[in-house]
Amino acid sequence: MIYADIILPLALPRIYTYSVPAEMEGQLQPGSRVAVPLGKQKKYAGIIRAVHTQAPTYKTKPILDLLDKDPVVYPTQLAFWAWLAEYYMCSEGEVLNAALPAHLKLSSESVLLLNQAYGEDFSLLSDDEYLIAEALQIRQELRIGEVQLILDKSDVYSVIKKLIEKKVCLIYEELREVYKEKKENYVLLQEPYHGDEALSALFNEMGRAPKQMELLLAYLHLVKTQGSVVQSELLKKSGASAAQLKGLVDKGVLRIEQRTVDRVPMGKTAMQLQSDLSPAQEKAWETLQQQMEQKAVTLLHGVTSSGKTQLYVRMIEKVLQQAQQVLYLLPEIALTAQIIRRLQKHFGGKIGIYHSKFSNNERVEIWNKVKSGEIQLVVGARSSLLLPFRDLGLIILDEEHDGSFKQQDPAPRYHARDAAIYYAALFKAKVLLGSATPSLESYFNAQQGKFGLVTLSERFGGMQMPEIEIVDMKKEMVDKTVDGNFSSILKAAISHTLEEKKQVILFQNRRGYAPFLLCTTCGWIPDCKNCDVSLTYHKHRDKLHCHYCGTQYPYIYTCAACGSQTLVPKSFGTEKIEDDLIQAFPEARIARMDVDSVRNKDSHNKLIQQLEKQEIDLLVGTQMVVKGLDFDHVNLVGVLSADSLLSYPDFRVNERAFQLMEQVSGRAGRKHEKGKVLIQASNTQHPILQYVIAHDYIAMYDAELQERQRFGYPPYFRLLRITLKHKDQKVVEQAAQLLAGWIQPTPGIYLVGPAAPLVSRVRNYYLQEILLKLPRDSRVLADTKNRLKELFAQLTAEKKFRSVFIQPDVDCV
Repeated sequence: MIYADIILPLALPRIYTYSVPAEMEGQLQPGSRVAVPLGKQKKYAGIIRAVHTQAPTYKTKPILDLLDKDPVVYPTQLAFWAWLAEYYMCSEGEVLNAALPAHLKLSSESVLLLNQAYGEDFSLLSDDEYLIAEALQIRQELRIGEVQLILDKSDVYSVIKKLIEKKVCLIYEELREVYKEKKENYVLLQEPYHGDEALSALFNEMGRAPKQMELLLAYLHLVKTQGSVVQSELLKKSGASAAQLKGLVDKGVLRIEQRTVDRVPMGKTAMQLQSDLSPAQEKAWETLQQQMEQKAVTLLHGVTSSGKTQLYVRMIEKVLQQAQQVLYLLPEIALTAQIIRRLQKHFGGKIGIYHSKFSNNERVEIWNKVKSGEIQLVVGARSSLLLPFRDLGLIILDEEHDGSFKQQDPAPRYHARDAAIYYAALFKAKVLLGSATPSLESYFNAQQGKFGLVTLSERFGGMQMPEIEIVDMKKEMVDKTVDGNFSSILKAAISHTLEEKKQVILFQNRRGYAPFLLCTTCGWIPDCKNCDVSLTYHKHRDKLHCHYCGTQYPYIYTCAACGSQTLVPKSFGTEKIEDDLIQAFPEARIARMDVDSVRNKDSHNKLIQQLEKQEIDLLVGTQMVVKGLDFDHVNLVGVLSADSLLSYPDFRVNERAFQLMEQVSGRAGRKHEKGKVLIQASNTQHPILQYVIAHDYIAMYDAELQERQRFGYPPYFRLLRITLKHKDQKVVEQAAQLLAGWIQPTPGIYLVGPAAPLVSRVRNYYLQEILLKLPRDSRVLADTKNRLKELFAQLTAEKKFRSVFIQPDVDCV
């Protein structure tokens, strides 16, 4: 008997084994999708992990259908999924769910089928039952969604249950392929009219049909300029109607042919070799090649605007010439637009983009092109690491320090940097990490000799680093020179920069209009009903938003505690800054870049292009404006509240504040002139501000490293956070105390907690956290994870704690 281990897109504790029907023997390959039953009725499309002859200890169900002739993933990806699941303490089904595009993950859909034996007498049915029975009589079968539309309500299961009990209908599960190829109608000239003489004769005949003549002329023009003619483009260019086109088809002049087209068309431009490097870049390039030959991972530490991208291009060029694939990872979708335009100049049609803004059908097409090797260079966010590469030669992580590379929810909670290093090792590929402000872990590994290290310490073209000035907000408050959220110094600098026809970027790491409302009479602050967090006011929608669960509330005018009408917005977000700028600089063209303003797929790109073309004078934004963007005419950068960056309760707060301020200051003066950066702060003596002024990464690194070693944090220790969730606060607290008591810390392992996190309730679930500090020993980590899995099973085996959710997060950030 032949068996197959199948990974299902579910958080199941184990992989299930199914029997292979005789007719499928010899056809199944690891990585292919198969339809399998689960439970009494459900069907799923799972991925074959392995085919073998070893029978499991339980009675197996047979595989229902083979869905693919060719596998959708390679054995390398299956090995990678297994590692992700083991290292980050989740199931392979959760990894599959994160990796596979939605339209490749098929699950069954319940279908109602009319029971012909029941007859046509529906008089004993209720009104709702009668409506469904009548619809079934007409249609023979209905899906759940169609039943919901007929009854105009979402809860239809009680009605369906009664219909099944009364034997009016039967129910079965249907597994449907969701992905559909895109079809387009192409217009072609019939063969008899291919010669010049035949065409001339045709034009003479069409003298009395001017619209058809125009349509034919438009067709000939499009054929000459584009090579092929799409029906919709032809009608648009000619201004003709579909009926006039049909007239030419009926006459036998044109014909229409339906073809499958790409939703994500590949460019056709050829690859161009990289331009000359500066002497500093040339020296760094030589060192980079040496380091990458010796080490699997190399860190490129280059100051802002030093030209790291040109070195990436050189390295990509080298790998593509060896007919291998390259993955270029970026922390933000916002960055892809500008980087893509640069890379397209060099690599033309070899590039593919992959991130969450693409539609499900587009993702399937990109997936297949990467698998076939048609796409050689992929640029994308962290999810593109899960694509099925055929022959990967290089992974580049640009802005490798960025926290966005860590997946938070749902599982797998992987860090793209660490996962990329393992994934590259499976291909024997190289990894290049790049940053102006590397993470302490990466720089520590480079200093220890684990990673190669290349330093690029001067800006491209000999440009000087921007001048940084700290604006003392305490003094400004005393002198009463603050105007809203702007110091007099910043306001004057903005005015001067705008007069010089230069651009300004202002950074505030809070979106919305006001982070909270405050009753000035009693101090009450409106908070979310589902989460223990204050609501943020968004003025453009005139609503209060919860940034944790997404719930929106109407604006509150009356205090719920004391009844007074003295609620005022406090603090400030990007939307409030934008509002203030419009008041202060009415002539300036102002834009905002944050999650709320760039929700569409192309909105990032449009905003960046407007800034490049100098159609925007003032840009205010969150972290999106910090990361790697390159603008020629930005001369002034303002950090509106350094204190908020330096006061967050997290062990990485100093490192991240330095990175954010150094990165945002790097947007100033990238071409032609020395830029200026103004940082507004009340605590002007904070040591991090002094490191930022001096652009001294090494001093920050040394100071932080001492603190990390002293208190047991990365890079000296590994962190493993366990989060417990439940709707009853007492139950989750008791579960956390019990689990913490079972975890017996051995020498060198430290346990912190349990304790409620900063936001202790999210989406009506109360949270408790336990933090483990582990020595950097892979054996200790493996033993600890195995022990924790046993304890999790032991905890949830108790009836009281069965519904407690447990989320382990390895290497939590």
